[in-house]
Amino acid sequence: MNELSKGSAKTVKLAERRVFTQSFKPLYQEGMGLVEQAAEYLDGKGRVEAKKLSRLGATLYAAESMRLTTRLMQVASWLLLQRAANSGEMTRDQVASEKSKVRLDTASAHDEAAGWAELPEDFLDLVTRSLRLQALVRRMDEEIYGSGAVVDMQLTARRPNPVSDQISLLNTAFARG
Repeated sequence: MNELSKGSAKTVKLAERRVFTQSFKPLYQEGMGLVEQAAEYLDGKGRVEAKKLSRLGATLYAAESMRLTTRLMQVASWLLLQRAANSGEMTRDQVASEKSKVRLDTASAHDEAAGWAELPEDFLDLVTRSLRLQALVRRMDEEIYGSGAVVDMQLTARRPNPVSDQISLLNTAFARG
């Protein structure tokens, strides 16, 4: 009979098991692969596609590409810290201390933002995939470290942000003037 069925209060945290065992490798590879794909796209095809956008679309593309890059760098930092703990290079306490510098809350504009429909499909795919990965990492972080209230990033990531929309519109207006 296992410990849980004997009435033990000790529960198995699935996220902790995933991060601190060999099953972490696919998550790590997925995250780092997405970082590479985004960098390749933004430095290559993305530059070409961005030049075809209207001024409004180009402004939104620039803002979203910065958010995408920031989001992926934060996720990559978290993954690297977990890998260091997994391989014994850092203790869990050291990781917990260092991970306080990592932010897993980089939001995105929403699909109703002015210019969103113009954004290239490949770019939107990268944004969507990065938001999903960030949400997964954030849930795992919460389960392992209890780092604050869990916010479902899939719901909040695309919430309309009127301030961001106004800033984008102002940037566009002043760029024309």
